[in-house]
Amino acid sequence: MLLPLGLTPVSAGFPSPAEDYADKRLDLNQYLVRNPVSTFFFQVRGDSMQDAQIFDGDILVVDRSIEACHGHIVVAFVNGERLVKRLYRRGGRVALLAENKAYPPLVLTEGAEMEIWGVVIGLAKRIPG
Repeated sequence: MLLPLGLTPVSAGFPSPAEDYADKRLDLNQYLVRNPVSTFFFQVRGDSMQDAQIFDGDILVVDRSIEACHGHIVVAFVNGERLVKRLYRRGGRVALLAENKAYPPLVLTEGAEMEIWGVVIGLAKRIPG
């Protein structure tokens, strides 16, 4: 699906009346999806990632072909539950961190089952109104 895209960036300051037309087309699939065969979309439930600007109802764009590194936001299965968290991997320790101080870190202990399912590469959200 091709949608109109203005070539001039949108100002967050004072608007220019000369910039009220579309200059080219944007393919949302091409913009959001780098590797089509390994990209999936998931809807977020909950508020544990709100400080990363990921809110309840948002849609995550997740790429399974990217190797997860320390600091990436990932979708992971932990003991059978699918979660979105920030990956902490340092000095032999692995944890999944919420981006909301109301949630404690999920430190992975020996015997815990965890699979990093994919890396979050994008986000789609609706603006209320």
